Amino acid sequence: MLFEKFWEPAFWLSLWENALFICELALVIIVMLLLAYIAEKVIKKRLGDTEKILTTRKIAVIGVFAAMAGILMAVEVPIFGIPDFYKFEVGDLPGLICGFAYGPVAGVMVEMCKILVKLLFRSTGTAFVGELANFLIGCSLVLPATCIYWIKKSKKSAIIGCITGAVCMMGVGSLLNGFYLLPTFVKLFFDGDLQTLINICQAVNPKITNITGVVIFASLPMNVLKSVAVSLIAILLYKPLSPVLKTLGTGKKKAASEKKNDAAE
Repeated sequence: MLFEKFWEPAFWLSLWENALFICELALVIIVMLLLAYIAEKVIKKRLGDTEKILTTRKIAVIGVFAAMAGILMAVEVPIFGIPDFYKFEVGDLPGLICGFAYGPVAGVMVEMCKILVKLLFRSTGTAFVGELANFLIGCSLVLPATCIYWIKKSKKSAIIGCITGAVCMMGVGSLLNGFYLLPTFVKLFFDGDLQTLINICQAVNPKITNITGVVIFASLPMNVLKSVAVSLIAILLYKPLSPVLKTLGTGKKKAASEKKNDAAE
């Protein structure tokens, strides 16, 4: 049977579509890492910071945070009134905390590795479309929040950064769902029949009658909930974790020096 399936055109079409989505995911990851690198370089130059963006210590800690992010991403909770294909998880929390500690590049790297960790333990159920969306939406929170925080490290800038990141997450999530994720999802899993998706959504929320309704009543509320929850937890946890993270990432002497310079943090 497997040999017969090998010759079916549908098999090769499915393989080709998956390959395309893998390439898209790889391209998006490269672009986001490049943006984070440029942003961090500019910020460091402005602050006169000559420390390397990535060191062996930082990479090791990033790996730990990525593992935690992958685990948190897999712990999904359904929310009442929202279709089951949108589930609440706080997988972006380690990326945000790591980005606060080590910079935007570290935050984006955690988001990237989070997807890889998740795929190691659970295969894609959306032909990599969901992973692409999760990475982009996560970066839309982590990247602006960490950039703003690193320009001037303080609790106020962390709050402003998280608010900005939350707004970006809501905007990017809505646009991505409305113009890419949902249409692609319908094409891949419902043979282009949008009404099948709408029927599934209406069983949970009768107000959903089209893709715009899915975005307004499902995608947007979920991203609001996720961005607020992740931001609040990150702000509460980062201060007590900061000394430990600096010691792990830079060594005791460097961490002690940074503690004096960042007294207002």
